[in-house]
Amino acid sequence: MAKHDPALDSLFTALGDPTRRAILARLAEGPASVSELAAPADMALPSFLGHLRRLEAAGLVTSTKDGRVRTCALVPAALDPVEGWLAQQRRTWSDRLDRLDALVTTLSKDSPR
Repeated sequence: MAKHDPALDSLFTALGDPTRRAILARLAEGPASVSELAAPADMALPSFLGHLRRLEAAGLVTSTKDGRVRTCALVPAALDPVEGWLAQQRRTWSDRLDRLDALVTTLSKDSPR
């Protein structure tokens, strides 16, 4: 049975929602206030704040408060475990496909026409 990494699970859960991905895409351009991030979202503020909490819990976003304004920023290094996992999957499947290709090539050379 495969070992499960709770931190990686949290990252994929956070990335699994289109609203949260939109927030991350916006934060890739630079820090933004919660109200600025919430403006394009078609939902109530408490629901939107739930998305931000999920991103913060996964370590993808940090926030600071200055007076009444809460500003969020992306934590790019938090995506490193996802990149590592995807790279490993890419290597695994590339190796499997290379072996399949070699087998098909061998079988096609060996089969009478």
